[in-house]
Amino acid sequence: MVSLAPTVRIWLAAQPVDLRKSFDSLAALVREGLQGDPLSGDVFVFRNKAADRIKLLIWEEDGYAIWYKRLEAGTFRFPPTLEAQPRLEVRAADLVMLLEGIDLSSVKRGKRYHRPVPRATV
Repeated sequence: MVSLAPTVRIWLAAQPVDLRKSFDSLAALVREGLQGDPLSGDVFVFRNKAADRIKLLIWEEDGYAIWYKRLEAGTFRFPPTLEAQPRLEVRAADLVMLLEGIDLSSVKRGKRYHRPVPRATV
């Protein structure tokens, strides 16, 4: 399992990707397709067309890291709202549920207070 700080931003890519792509190709996809900055420290989440594999691209202080998971059975259930936009921001808890096989569109959340997290400017 991957461990993420609560301040990290997580972006799900809307369109399936050829997961033979690796560090540089995924970083180019972030820049061109998702209009993001792959060096920001944000986590970018990609899935394949069959939705049975998922890759996370993360820039750490000294280089890119990729986390890759292949399911032996079943699929990852990405939210249907992704189709209208190139990417969707989710919380770390949402990513954990996605990786555990929970359909995010059926999750019912109670009202909670979430303190805004200030983003560092560079």
